Amino acid sequence: MPADLSPGFAGETPARSAGDHQRSAASHPPRVPVTSAVEVRRSARRSRTVSAYREGDRTIVLIPARMSEAEERRWVSVMLDKLAAQESKRILGDSELAERAERLSAQYFNGRARPASVRWVTNQNTRWGSCTPAEGSIRLSHRLQGMPEYVVDYVLVHELAHLLVPGHGPRFWRLLEAYPRTERARGYLEGVVAADRLPHLPAARSE
Repeated sequence: MPADLSPGFAGETPARSAGDHQRSAASHPPRVPVTSAVEVRRSARRSRTVSAYREGDRTIVLIPARMSEAEERRWVSVMLDKLAAQESKRILGDSELAERAERLSAQYFNGRARPASVRWVTNQNTRWGSCTPAEGSIRLSHRLQGMPEYVVDYVLVHELAHLLVPGHGPRFWRLLEAYPRTERARGYLEGVVAADRLPHLPAARSE
């Protein structure tokens, strides 16, 4: 689902003609990347709103052509946070999870990893996911629900790779290199584990 916000510019310029739009678009070609996963596209047709959506592994952020570089950086950050917040509220069902696994297999393994079943389970509290290659079954811990999509995708890709290589040897990790957010997702999950180990402070007593 795309995210939309209005920067609330003051003194909005009048609508431009088609000719003006063509000249402006030519002088403002699509911007590439604040990071390898983000593409910023400037549009002369946009005067106030900023939008963002996922396109495969990339995030596309659409901004008005007249934004400054500083405004661009600020709004990219805002929109990435907004998309992440939207995604954290959406929980995939088992059928959607299976469809996602199929797309990821096609994208990163040329469709060679073909799970017979992909589902959420509630009895995995020490592992994020598991795979039984002989059965072709993949199970994801319910604790992943609500985490960013790229994290869930990483766990799916990890388990899909096990359908091709059962162990965690060099060949397995070479397969994981195909997924561009492997290190980021592993860092996120390691942070979750570390946070769970922190002592819980007693709640402050109300006066």
